[in-house]
Amino acid sequence: MRLEEILPFTTRDLLRLPARLLGLRRIADAFRSGAAPERLHGFFNTAPLERLVMGSIPWREIRRNVREGHVDAVCVAATQIATGRVVAFIDSREPLSSRWDRDPMVVPRQVHLRPTHALASAAIPMLFPAVRLGRSYYADGGLRLNTPLAPALRLGADRLLVVALRQSEREAHKAALARMRVQDYANPMFLFGKVLNALLLDPVDTDLARMRLMNQLLEDGQSAFGASFLAELNQVARSAGRTAVKRIDDLVIRPSRDLSQLAGEVLAQIPSARLRSPLLRFAARGTKGSGPTPEADLMSYLLFDGEFARPLAELGFKDACAQEEALCRFFSDD
Repeated sequence: MRLEEILPFTTRDLLRLPARLLGLRRIADAFRSGAAPERLHGFFNTAPLERLVMGSIPWREIRRNVREGHVDAVCVAATQIATGRVVAFIDSREPLSSRWDRDPMVVPRQVHLRPTHALASAAIPMLFPAVRLGRSYYADGGLRLNTPLAPALRLGADRLLVVALRQSEREAHKAALARMRVQDYANPMFLFGKVLNALLLDPVDTDLARMRLMNQLLEDGQSAFGASFLAELNQVARSAGRTAVKRIDDLVIRPSRDLSQLAGEVLAQIPSARLRSPLLRFAARGTKGSGPTPEADLMSYLLFDGEFARPLAELGFKDACAQEEALCRFFSDD
């Protein structure tokens, strides 16, 4: 992948940006005439990225694997812009259970998953255009999904494998302190990257902590009241019309390196970065092999380039190998 092909952005696009923003009035006129566009404007032209998503993933095979029972369900979450609710688009063979009744802000919708569902789920506001599904527009599901583990739990999982995008809290804090520069705070790209981290990454760790606390409470209850505690607790819950509770085991694979720092190092080393793309030229300004720029957090979300994808994949493989025994136990039936 090359960034200038996946997210094409030229100096002319930058100059045209004010006109595109002013063109929002034309979109409003189109709505009034009943001709709703397929996409709402974002900063980038994502047509090449959409072609990659549509052409690289065997979407029909997902449906076949669900239909034949190789997987129970596949779920993609997106934020419905009009209501602010999270819609969980679920491709499953069995009807949805009553577990989804707990949270009115998460709405399940049984569908045959298509590329547009994935594109909607990944549409970072302002950067990528919102995607129309039916009569509504959708953006990144992480914006309002404060409990990102909930869809898997409501689909009946009793074990969760989480591929996290940040280091452990302690390591992440140490890395942030080591490279913190007060002057970066004045850079809007630095702040925007931090906002994305807070919206899209932090809820996963918060939800994991909440789930582990519930596990501990169930264990403490059994220690205090005997082995029948959980069965009796669930009997009361069912008689009151509530969903039963259970212990959920988890395995989290975390990157051993900060991904924004990795993005910054890649930017500093990309050959002819300043010639390839205005976006790369902007992000790589000031890099001399000494580490990430203030834009590195943001670029870690946008760097659709083989120069970043290769070391990222190698890091993921290395971090999975470090937990090989745990992964074998996780997928065991014992």
